[in-house]
Amino acid sequence: MGTLALLGQVWPYLLAAAAALAGLWTAYAKGKANQKARQDTADAAARTEAQKIDDAVAGRAPDDNRGRLGKWSRS
Repeated sequence: MGTLALLGQVWPYLLAAAAALAGLWTAYAKGKANQKARQDTADAAARTEAQKIDDAVAGRAPDDNRGRLGKWSRS
């Protein structure tokens, strides 16, 4: 009976602690999802830029590409 009496006095604090933990977990999960969305956006932009470069390089002769790369590396 002593344990039930103690539990009767402590349960509001246990409930508040559980609610706080649930709130922290929710905030963590939302932050993680936001970061993943930002990273996915950045990755998509990088892939688009890389595809543009690949398309530009594919349309030129290899010697022309080497000459342009040489100019670019010296700049």
